[in-house]
Parts: sequence; C-alpha cells; structure tokens
Amino acid sequence: MKISRSTGYAILAAGYIAKHQKDGIILSQSISKAYKIPLEYLLKILQQLVRANILRSKRGPRGGFQLARTTNKITMLEIIEAVDGPMVSQLNLAEHAGKEKFSGKAEKAYAQGLAQARSVYHKVKLSNLLS
Repeated sequence: MKISRSTGYAILAAGYIAKHQKDGIILSQSISKAYKIPLEYLLKILQQLVRANILRSKRGPRGGFQLARTTNKITMLEIIEAVDGPMVSQLNLAEHAGKEKFSGKAEKAYAQGLAQARSVYHKVKLSNLLS
C-alpha cells in the first residue's frame, strides 16, 4: 500500500480549507502558497475532492473552494480514495502460484492488513486532524 504525494497534498488542502472555513470561500492560490504546491497540480487534486463530495467549488472572480460537509463527516479514507482510488487488494498470488498453500495464506494476511488500514483511515475524521 502506498499513499501518493497527491494524496498528501489533498490532506493538506482539506485541512487548510477546514482551518480557514470561517473566512468563507478559500482561494486555491492561498493553499498553493501556504504549502508550496504547484498551482496547476493542486487544482487537479482539488477537482478530485470536489468529485468525491469532500469539497465544493465556486467559479468566477470570487470563486474558490469550501468543504462540502462538516469536518466530522469527512474521513481520511475518503480523501485518500478520492485521489488514489479504492484501497483494494490486487495481489492475486493464487493466480500465479496455483494451489500453493503459502500463497493463499499470504493473500489472507495482506487482505487483513489492508482491512485494518482502511478501518484506521475510516475512523480518522478531518476534525480529528485539526484538534
């Protein structure tokens, strides 16, 4: 399991917007400047968060981003999966090893680890990261 740099930026951006949500709509340039993220790269990440219903966007001269839901309704898992896609097992050792017992056991261990990671990330709310 690998969490991408893009996902890290998504977590930073969501946190920044959450911390400054009382200011209203947040400009992507503010986030870019605060964390030294290239603006075009950040905009692609923010659009992924909009598609996942984590953020809302407003176009125009007074446009920007805001949270689509409260911070206690947004999980770290949602942010991760919005950018990196679903956290699923793609090991498929049995496909290559046939009926080898160790391959089935390895797949089972991997699936358990992945399930635990998903559970941890699902329990962590954006509000937990801010407090």
